Amino acid sequence: MTDAMIDLPGVIAKSDDADFLRELIQDAAQRLMDIEVAAVCGAGHGERSPDRENQRNGYRPRQWDTRAGTIGLNIPKLRKGSYFPTFLEPRRTAEKALMAVIQEAYIHGVSTRSVDDLVRAMGLTGTSKSLVSRLCEEIDERVQAFLNRPLEGDWPFLWLDATYVKLREGGRIVSMAVIVAVAVNTDGRREILGITVMPSEAETFWTDFLRSLTRRGLRGVQMVISDAHEGLKAAARKVLSAGWQRCRVHFQRNLLARVSKANKPVVSAVVKTVFAEKNRDRAHARWREVADNLRDRFRDVAELMERAFVRHWSEDNGERRTRRAGLHGL
Repeated sequence: MTDAMIDLPGVIAKSDDADFLRELIQDAAQRLMDIEVAAVCGAGHGERSPDRENQRNGYRPRQWDTRAGTIGLNIPKLRKGSYFPTFLEPRRTAEKALMAVIQEAYIHGVSTRSVDDLVRAMGLTGTSKSLVSRLCEEIDERVQAFLNRPLEGDWPFLWLDATYVKLREGGRIVSMAVIVAVAVNTDGRREILGITVMPSEAETFWTDFLRSLTRRGLRGVQMVISDAHEGLKAAARKVLSAGWQRCRVHFQRNLLARVSKANKPVVSAVVKTVFAEKNRDRAHARWREVADNLRDRFRDVAELMERAFVRHWSEDNGERRTRRAGLHGL
C-alpha cells in the first residue's frame, strides 16, 4: 500500500475527470451504507430472512463534502430507530480509509491491507467484510478501465509530473515514482490520461510510459510541460516529437528553495511579474531585469534565473532552426 498519501483526489478534481471520481465515491458510499444497513437489519434489501430485526423505510438526502467536491447521498431510513453512516461520523477514519482505497486503485491496485483498514474503520466483520472486499475489487476494476481507456482526437498540450511515495513491496518499504499525465484536447477539455508507478524517473521508464499512451491513441502533442528532468525531456523528444516547456510552478519551487521563509513572498511576487507580460520580448527583458535586481540580496536566485534563461534561449533557438530544416523531433 502507499505509506505516503498524495492528493490524487485533489489532482483529479481539478480536471474534467472529476465527474468520474465523484461518481466512483458516490457509488462506493451508497454500497457501504447498504452493507452497514444490512448488518443493522439482519438481512439485505428485499431479502427474506428469519434473522431480520428491522426494515428499511425510504431515504433522506444528505450532501457530503469531499476533496473531490460535494456529493449527494441517499441515506437509508429504518422503520425502528435511526441509522447514520459510519463514514460521516466526526473523527472517524472511514472516509480517509475509503479515499486510500480509491487512491491505491489509481496507483497500483487495491491491497489487502487497505481493505482491512476500511473494514476496521467501519467496524464490520464476517459477511460484511467479504462484501467490502468485493466493493474494493470493483473500484479497482473501474479505475483500471478508466486509466486504460482509448484516447481519441488530438491532445496538443501534455503535462507530466512525478511524486515519490513510499510503497510496500515484497515485505519491504521502497521509494517509487508515481507518474501522472494530464492533457488538454482541441476542445479545451482537460483529462488525466494515465497514472503509473515507476522505480525512478530514468529515461527508459519515461519512454515506456509515453509509449503506453501512444498505444492507447495519444497523438497531436505539440508541447510537453514538465520540470527540467533530462530523462523526461529525452523521452518526450523520442516518443512524441514534441516541443518542451519548463513548468513554471516547478521552476518557482526550485527558485524559492534558495531563499529563507521570510523572503519567499517577496521573491515570489517579483518573479511572477515576468509571467504577467503578454509580449515575448518584454517577458525576456523583464526576466533579466528581475534577475539583476535580485542579484545583490539573492545571488543563488539570480544565478538560477540566468542559467534557466540561457538554456531556454539556446533550446528555443535550436528548436526553431530544427523546425525550419524540417527535422524537428528527429
